[in-house]
Amino acid sequence: MKLIVGLGNPGREYVGTRHNVGFEVVDAFSRKVGFTTGRDDFDRMARRKFEGLALDGVVSTSSGGSEKVLLLKPLTYMNLSGRSVQAAMAFYQLTPPDVMIVLDDVALPSGRLRIRAAGSSGGHNGLKDIERVLGTDQYPRLRMGIDPAPSRIPQKDYVLASFSEVQRQLLEPAVIRACGAIVTWIEKGIGSAMSLFNAES
Repeated sequence: MKLIVGLGNPGREYVGTRHNVGFEVVDAFSRKVGFTTGRDDFDRMARRKFEGLALDGVVSTSSGGSEKVLLLKPLTYMNLSGRSVQAAMAFYQLTPPDVMIVLDDVALPSGRLRIRAAGSSGGHNGLKDIERVLGTDQYPRLRMGIDPAPSRIPQKDYVLASFSEVQRQLLEPAVIRACGAIVTWIEKGIGSAMSLFNAES
């Protein structure tokens, strides 16, 4: 079983903001694999579980097999994301390599993505809390570029603001690539996902 966690903040005021791109990838992935059909289906169909919104199903692989997958959007707010991740992992007895965390990254340009098998939080508060709660940084993560904050805008304000029109145009294909990267991770492992999609973006 695999756990895919999109990081973000709950609440209508955060929809479409840069910090919530993890939620957007989970929404898109749920449509790609047929868990949902419409753009707003995930939040309507998901169960409130693990201090988040959870939706599970089976993903068919290209080899003819299948993998059970749980999609999770923590509702704890970004800085307490670890509680939700830990609860889901404990329930299903998952290990860190079975988890993919999807998040925003101000160090990457919009439209770029980076997959890593492990590593530091890079200053991201969601990853910091997950690492603190799990006691390890040895879990896969998929970083979605949102551009650095302009010098005149505090980073906190920047990540909680909506994407610009230009950024949104770059984001849409990046979200599609991210979904493809997650499918590759499920089917072939983190090494294949890194080699294919880090080079492509």
